[in-house]
Order: sequence, then C-alpha cells, then structure tokens
Amino acid sequence: MMKKAAVLGVLILAVSLVSMVFAAEAKKGTIRGIDEKAGTILFCPEGTTKDMTLHVDKSVDLKSIKPDTKAQISVESVGGKETVKSIEVMKAAPKAAVGC
Repeated sequence: MMKKAAVLGVLILAVSLVSMVFAAEAKKGTIRGIDEKAGTILFCPEGTTKDMTLHVDKSVDLKSIKPDTKAQISVESVGGKETVKSIEVMKAAPKAAVGC
C-alpha cells in the first residue's frame, strides 16, 4: 500500500511539473522597442501588424537586445499580466546564392 502511494505521489508531481512547463507560451515575432527603465518591450507577433507592450521578467537581460530584432519569446501570465520569461534572438536566414 505504501509503495502505491509513493508511486502515485511521484506521478502527481511529474504531471504538475510538466503542466507548469507547458503553461508558458512561445511567440515568434519582432521586438520593435525596449524600455529598460519600465521593464517592457514592444513586440509584434509574427503574422500580425499589431504591436503589444509586454512586461519583462527581471531575470531577462534587455541590454543585449536591440530594437527591430526577430526573436522567440516565452510568455507566462503573472499576476494577470503577460510577462516575458525569456527572449531568444533568432538568427537571420542565410541569403540564397545567386547564379550557378
């Protein structure tokens, strides 16, 4: 009986950890502007023309990000606000070779 309870406890813990990982939403788009003082970015999601102002977690280094940078961001709802938890700058696609 005790062994079953331990297995069930581990299973519940694993499921809750996995659900926390999937709670973050990944978005691709362009960072149009950065306000380090306010801790926000102006972000335009891929496929739209609407910019959104998002709060950025204090653990994210905004000094290394430049405006008009293509990026993938991880967003979580914190206190009712969408908060950027990570920013991954996307590398520019290589230009196609011209000619033979």
